[in-house]
Amino acid sequence: MKIAAIDIGSNAARMQISSVLNDEGKISFKKIEYVRFALRLGHDVFSSGKIHYESEARIKKLLTVYKLLMELHEVDAYLICATSALREAENGLNICERVKLELGMTINLISGEKEAEMINNVIVHELEDNKTYLHIDVGGGSTELNLYNGKVKETSQSFKIGSVRLMEGKVNKDVWKKMHAWIQENVHNRTDVIAIGTGGNISKLFEFLEKDENGLADIKRLEEAREYLSQFSIEEKINKLKMNPDRADVIEYASEIYFSAMKWAKSTKMFVPDLGLKDGIMLEVYQNLKS
Repeated sequence: MKIAAIDIGSNAARMQISSVLNDEGKISFKKIEYVRFALRLGHDVFSSGKIHYESEARIKKLLTVYKLLMELHEVDAYLICATSALREAENGLNICERVKLELGMTINLISGEKEAEMINNVIVHELEDNKTYLHIDVGGGSTELNLYNGKVKETSQSFKIGSVRLMEGKVNKDVWKKMHAWIQENVHNRTDVIAIGTGGNISKLFEFLEKDENGLADIKRLEEAREYLSQFSIEEKINKLKMNPDRADVIEYASEIYFSAMKWAKSTKMFVPDLGLKDGIMLEVYQNLKS
């Protein structure tokens, strides 16, 4: 069996095709195709409130490519989820309707809460009992925070703070204050809070960090990595550090969000599992097939 997950974010759109493996009842997904394309929908939406005609055309072209790839791989089922930019766009629903009419593909506009839930479904397997975790998921348009006591999620909240939105200067100071207050209220006197970072930017940033034997990085290392990256221009990040252009211009903005959340939670350690929204979508596709 083959399934696919498509995540249309504010910065980029990703598709992963996986085969479903069943080892004596233990289900896992083996990646057989992964495609990422920088649509940059957040650039349109966070500045003008809608997605421009040219961007809509790129969405349709990209989904056509994804559709052909799924046909070649003989995918049994797939799910498309769109997050912050498309769900906030004035013409988001109209674009989804046109995609459905022209391509026969359904785009699901998911809320920040649903996004957090889908990521939670895969993250929870990485957690240990008797530990407190603050999960920080930074996208192009929003940040989802989840607080865990062991494997149990106690509370979560979505904030309109994201790497692209921050780069565009479209993050209201009040939103920063609300995120700060939420962390203080929910973390309060807890000690030894471990941060979990998900998202493409923190995965790339982690490549520059020294980790301990458990794969954890100290917040001081995170700050050092931020300072290291700040020495390079966007062109140098692309040519010397071999970053994608759409990563090179936002990674420092994303790192500011992760660092701020950790500092407010008094968290000194972070780990970054190789998981994200696309993995949560994949799991939901499989569960839908089962039911």
